[in-house]
Amino acid sequence: MQTGIIKYHIDPTKKADFVQYARNWGQAIPRCGADLVGYYAPHEGSSTLAYGIYNIPDLASYEAYRARLAADTLGRENYEFAQSERFILREDRTFLKLVSAPHSAPYGETK
Repeated sequence: MQTGIIKYHIDPTKKADFVQYARNWGQAIPRCGADLVGYYAPHEGSSTLAYGIYNIPDLASYEAYRARLAADTLGRENYEFAQSERFILREDRTFLKLVSAPHSAPYGETK
């Protein structure tokens, strides 16, 4: 399993647009085959950083998922919404693999 993490730099004056964008992906992403962990908008601290996090079995599955997402009506509309409203200033995507599992007991506790 791989975790895709999208780091967004957003226009802080258009946070509501990003929230709508995130809610739209909340419908389209699971329908197209990725396990969406969630989208996270700025709350405290930075007013410009936001994240989207999802799990996918492997990069081949990711490519198939991306094709389904591009063909999805809401997926296309959401991409066009972001392009027209310009609330995303920058987007960085990376894939990580969980390496700490199985997790140990919290510090000071025993299993």
